[in-house]
Amino acid sequence: MVYDPKQIEPKWQEYWQQNSVYKTEVDHNKPKYYTLDMFPYPSGKGLHIGHPLGYTASDIMARYKRMKGFNVLHPMGFDSFGLPAEQHAIDTGQHPAVTTEQNIATFKSQLSKLGFCFDWSREIQTSSPEYYQWTQWIFMQLFNSWFNYDTNKAEAIETLYTAFEQTGNQSINAACDEDVVEFKAEEWKAFTEEEKYKISLQYRLTYVADSVVNWCPALGTVLANDEIKDGVSERGGHPVERKKMKQWSMRITAYADRLLQGLDQIEWSDPLKEMQRNWIGKSHGAEMDFKVDGQEITLTCFTTRPDTIYGVTFMVMAPEHDLVAQLTTPEQKTEVEAYVEMAKNRSERERQSEVKRVSGVFTGSYVINPISGEKAPLWVADYVLAGYGTGVVMAVPGGDERDFRFARHFDLPVTAVVKSTRLDEKGEVLEANATKDDVMINSGFLNGMTCLEAIQAVIKKAEADGTGKGKVNFRLRDAVFSRQRYWGEPVPAYFKNDLPYMIKEEELPLTLPEISEYKPTADGDPPLGRAKGWLYQGKYPYELTTMPGWAGSSWYFARYMDAQNAEEFVNKEKAAYWNQVDLYIGGTEHAVGHLLYARFWAHFLNDRGFLPYDEPFKKLINQGMIQGNSAIIYRLKEDASKYVSAKQKDAYEAEDLVEIHVTVKALTGEDTLDLEVLREWKPEDFKNATFVADADGNFYCNRRVEKMGKRYHNAINPDDVIADYSADTLRCYEMFLGPLEQSKPWDTKGIDGVHKFFRKMWRLFHSFDDQGKFDTTQDTPTDAEQKIIHKAIKRVTEDLERFSFNTPVSTLMICVNELTDAKCNKHEILEKLLLIAAPYAPHIAEELWAKMGHVTSIHLANFPTHDEKYLQESSFEYPVSINGKKRTTINVPLDMPKGDIEKQVLANEIVQKWLEGKAPKKVIVVPKRIVNVVI
Repeated sequence: MVYDPKQIEPKWQEYWQQNSVYKTEVDHNKPKYYTLDMFPYPSGKGLHIGHPLGYTASDIMARYKRMKGFNVLHPMGFDSFGLPAEQHAIDTGQHPAVTTEQNIATFKSQLSKLGFCFDWSREIQTSSPEYYQWTQWIFMQLFNSWFNYDTNKAEAIETLYTAFEQTGNQSINAACDEDVVEFKAEEWKAFTEEEKYKISLQYRLTYVADSVVNWCPALGTVLANDEIKDGVSERGGHPVERKKMKQWSMRITAYADRLLQGLDQIEWSDPLKEMQRNWIGKSHGAEMDFKVDGQEITLTCFTTRPDTIYGVTFMVMAPEHDLVAQLTTPEQKTEVEAYVEMAKNRSERERQSEVKRVSGVFTGSYVINPISGEKAPLWVADYVLAGYGTGVVMAVPGGDERDFRFARHFDLPVTAVVKSTRLDEKGEVLEANATKDDVMINSGFLNGMTCLEAIQAVIKKAEADGTGKGKVNFRLRDAVFSRQRYWGEPVPAYFKNDLPYMIKEEELPLTLPEISEYKPTADGDPPLGRAKGWLYQGKYPYELTTMPGWAGSSWYFARYMDAQNAEEFVNKEKAAYWNQVDLYIGGTEHAVGHLLYARFWAHFLNDRGFLPYDEPFKKLINQGMIQGNSAIIYRLKEDASKYVSAKQKDAYEAEDLVEIHVTVKALTGEDTLDLEVLREWKPEDFKNATFVADADGNFYCNRRVEKMGKRYHNAINPDDVIADYSADTLRCYEMFLGPLEQSKPWDTKGIDGVHKFFRKMWRLFHSFDDQGKFDTTQDTPTDAEQKIIHKAIKRVTEDLERFSFNTPVSTLMICVNELTDAKCNKHEILEKLLLIAAPYAPHIAEELWAKMGHVTSIHLANFPTHDEKYLQESSFEYPVSINGKKRTTINVPLDMPKGDIEKQVLANEIVQKWLEGKAPKKVIVVPKRIVNVVI
């Protein structure tokens, strides 16, 4: 019988689904194992060959742990709110829900063909009202909570009201707005209910405020920092500008310390942890107050180096700072306004990373140094960010490289304040010196102190004078939670007297209303502004923005534990049983987005008693990328219809050619293209094009390994690979390419070898004659056969326990080769072979398992354990050296005495030849290592 995966694989996929083989329930008699993939956004493009990499690894681990006796939770769902569906709706008028439903159907079809062991009864879709009801509910819990720094946790807002009732807010140590006004208990009691409510809004963990945001006009929405790449929107590559807008935000900053400390409790890679540490950016320093000369205005700045206060020669404000216009003199007004307008179009990430470009403008105002009393000019420059500290920086060019470049560019003074600063022969500072391991100079009363002593001395003086205070600061900003779009979770809030209120919990979910168009309104309102009569209780306007993409993904791991629960977001008993995700697999691109937000929400839900843990992902593996091998041709700049073969491009000047990526489906060889396929692929570009071929008549392209995706036309559909080979082949080949964490190029050269391996494994179970009938025997295995299989069991087990997914494929190949050489068709041996192969190749293993007479799925069987007795060696093959150079080997029993080994060596024919009848000077026997004959 011939191995036919096209018949085998659909049969078992249907069997697993119909028999709910992977359906999971709480079982206190078994240890649990929760393995999870970062769920996909269901785009219209479907899966490409890179997507199954992480899914296959988690699937292997889920199958392995199930066979090891664990109760395995391995769910899948869809992050189904997103900009692509919204853009499609804007372009076509088709409701995003329709597009999303079609895309999910495509994804599920592709995933099912790969044979993944998902428990589909737990499927979630973040755009389903049954799911986002609970996303809205969590938002409401955040709104009805405050963060108490004294207890270091979130508490119900009612406890804050009680504290106000008893002591006012003077002793409250809370995460709150900066402009909170102090009041006593008696004053609180005298406030109206609306006044009390308005005060509480300054403390709630989610709040409405004017925020400087990343506004993308082309997409009509605010973007998070992690949604911007290289200064433009990740989606579509559109320009992004900084703009002040009224937005919902969340006080993730309240959890900054907790999020830092939690990194020590989880098994994540060091680089990923470091990314989060840097993003949170904890720093110790001081806030210093600089009065504006001639005005009743004080600018407060945060600095980590208050010791360098005497080195301040100018001050810089962020272009978005509220006081820029007020502090700009009439003479500077035009220049400052033009600069601020220009700075709007540069993202925070771009402004931070671009160190060579120096720009800024003088406001015309001066500030007074609170320690030295000296005046310093006030500038505006986009290297200062409104979102970090106070949006104002005291510039010390003698101690900061960026300040130094700015000072040199604009001819501003530079003062050396630490002794080791390098000076030229004129006493001018040559470069910034940021060291803290030094002694202060040119610094008034600080002279002679070490930098660390001076830091404390300045803080002490500033606090005594009322001109500053010591402070811990974080780079992390509160998370903007509003998006000016339609396709997202509605915020369950309405406005009464311009104040936000939550709807009642029993009124959830607040579903998206139908609208005529999916663009912002003519007045600039978000698309929900088009919903006619969409008012709470018929009179109060709802919030018109929707939640960001990260809302639904920040808690989905918990919903999988109890996906069908209509009464609560997750049952506490089930949450306690499944607990943390034991293995989470996904990309590093989510390091400071999803992964940080999910940790934040889990910490909060734990504080309020809704989850029994605060860190959701116990172990995280970032899978590498499977890269595509692109095909590139060249077009003439001056003639858009003329294309040049890669082997002909050197006949043209490089600046006269434009690189064009074309579909890899047009390849007819390693680097030749079928021009008819190319014309059919993009007739608007190629139908009437002229192709300058090579002398041999072929049209060549260049190949380049790069990210796989639509932009490069190098994506490969896994359905095509499955059709050509099999799902088992694709699964094993992707693992075989290398360690999961590493990126590697897709190359089909090796895939045929993996497919041949499965055909070889298939033949082991069939007669070795021409008939090819299924044929295994009950004969007792030999010790040699036992050694082959138990060696493989041990290696596969050890590799999977350390999450090495590529090496077991080699082990299985070696095992099959050795069993084939031994012509082993023993039932006992081959049964174990199937069991260790099942996590990698579930279809062929299930088919052969059934043929062996089993009536229940192999994936519910027990994974074998190796028996060490079969791995004990009875003999050892010694390399024999003559004067240190290997000449031969001899195989002797392990328990043979040294003297007998020496006799055997000297009796050896090759050794005798080298001795030439003479006696050796010495024979050195190193047990289980080597024998050396000295002559």
